[in-house]
Amino acid sequence: MLHLLYILAFTAIAVLALSNLLRNLVMLMSESNRRYTRSGSSTTRQSQAQRNLHPELLDDRGRPIEEPLLVMRSVDVDEAREHLDALYNASPSGSAPETSDDS
Repeated sequence: MLHLLYILAFTAIAVLALSNLLRNLVMLMSESNRRYTRSGSSTTRQSQAQRNLHPELLDDRGRPIEEPLLVMRSVDVDEAREHLDALYNASPSGSAPETSDDS
């Protein structure tokens, strides 16, 4: 009898968790389908999000910046090795390794 009670309790918990998961997925889909304009006057939700932006994401006038924050370019292995060698050689202890001819 106790086993049946455990099975029913965990089944109820699983059903609640799955319903909560599905409800959150539906809310997320509806939020992602909303279209926001850049003007800031379209919805109150966007104006709330604009007020809560981090200060580093705002320009001098308090408007959100529109430029990319991180720009990456691909580098091939040889170019990366050249950069690393240049950094190593420019360091104070980065002199070229001395080779001794003991032959």
